[in-house]
Amino acid sequence: MSLAPPAWARSPVLITGGAGFIGTNLADRLLRQGREVRIYDSLARPGTERNLRWLRHQHGARLQFVKADLRAERELREAAGDVGTVFHLAAQVAVTTSLDDPGADFAVNAAGTLNLLETLRRRGGASRLVFTSTNKVYGAIDDVPLAGSARRYAPVGPLAATGIDESRPLCFHSPYGCSKGAADQYVLDYARSYGLASAVFRMSCIYGPHQHGTEDQGWVAHFLIRAAQELPITIYGDGRQVRDVLFVDDLVDAMLMAEARLPAIAGEAFNIGGGPDNSTSLVELLERIAELNGDPPAIRYGEWRVGDQRWYVSDCGKFARATGWRPRVGIDKGIRRLHAWLAGQPHATARIEAAAL
Repeated sequence: MSLAPPAWARSPVLITGGAGFIGTNLADRLLRQGREVRIYDSLARPGTERNLRWLRHQHGARLQFVKADLRAERELREAAGDVGTVFHLAAQVAVTTSLDDPGADFAVNAAGTLNLLETLRRRGGASRLVFTSTNKVYGAIDDVPLAGSARRYAPVGPLAATGIDESRPLCFHSPYGCSKGAADQYVLDYARSYGLASAVFRMSCIYGPHQHGTEDQGWVAHFLIRAAQELPITIYGDGRQVRDVLFVDDLVDAMLMAEARLPAIAGEAFNIGGGPDNSTSLVELLERIAELNGDPPAIRYGEWRVGDQRWYVSDCGKFARATGWRPRVGIDKGIRRLHAWLAGQPHATARIEAAAL
């Protein structure tokens, strides 16, 4: 006889920012598992209304939706009133926007997260919380010696094989880094100070279906979309900067593993990304796009941007040891899958042909 699911799994799941790219994939997975899902989203980001329509088409009335942002305390309190788990994804996500309006960036990312934490604390701290932070909390990482080849930067020494782990000192750089870093630290402290079952994911670059990428955020999809539209792609810097990329299905796996292991991992931060095996420079990604489309995209160059890391790759060993998680979708397969998904979207052109998976 199978055991009944625990109480937290029988209660609704709240996904703040749930109509965004990651939230859409997470909500879809949970709904297909029979979980009750409530999305809380302001629909301010381009593509969110399209994602919400898709989720409603897939799941109908089983999907609950609240249109509001993190600054709406009453709406947030009502939305979180009966939930077992909160996946807190809602944020202002662009460094450039934070530089233009740091006050609004702080109000959403830092103060909005505090609103949510206070809501959960006043409920008695019964809910589990997984918060998506960012590798930007480590700053520009400009103290790591780098060697440059024609196609990518690489650190001198053992970091090339392992990546950056959580022992790296925090070094907020840009208003976005400050606001997300403050939220990151509040989430960890509410586990320590109030016993909230909360954990932090410091994420590298996530990509996959339902990503309507822009120049400021979601750059893997943005590059593919621009190439499909035969529009130039702007590279800030020289294109040799490196990131590890993680396919969204693997991130959803990690989120659900974290949820299941709370509160045992409460108060911990984890670096989450594709790791060294799934790292790419911008130059290398452009080469992959050229192979998929049959010709290279047009490129133009701009100056380096504030806080841009020339090399960042996640060491995910801490989370792997805690949960057994590891990425399953390699970069080549993942890029082909995103390319194929984009082929069916309105902003794609006939030049995108679905790649064999």
